[in-house]
Amino acid sequence: MNSVRPIMLVEDNPMDIDLTRRALAKRGMNNPLVVAQDGEEALRLIDDWGSAVQAQGAMPSLILLDLKLPRVDGLDVLARLKSAPKFRCIPVVVLTTSAEDSDVKRAYELGANSYIVKPVSFDAFLEVLGQIDLYWGTLNHTEHR
Repeated sequence: MNSVRPIMLVEDNPMDIDLTRRALAKRGMNNPLVVAQDGEEALRLIDDWGSAVQAQGAMPSLILLDLKLPRVDGLDVLARLKSAPKFRCIPVVVLTTSAEDSDVKRAYELGANSYIVKPVSFDAFLEVLGQIDLYWGTLNHTEHR
């Protein structure tokens, strides 16, 4: 992934935040990690990107989005993000514990680019992040900068 642009993690579980940080570091990914711990904070950050942050070119290269969040759930965050033309091109990978068919279907209807159920073990989680890095950071091309 581009080493200048951040990755946004929307996650309320402190252990999953730490696990993600460690997995990204172990993979050698140098992107800054911006963490929102609930849906309300994620929406606030998204609004900020619409103004000053976007002007500085710091739009995230990728958003990793949990669905089960306090205050505003992940599906609402996804809907808001994908409804704004300036944010539509940011890839959103739903990374959640929910394997419910209704959540998967709704996430794709709202514009999720990928839906991944979080693995339990660190090694499996590391592998998942490696695949996310390979695809979204290396192979995938976007016009969004």
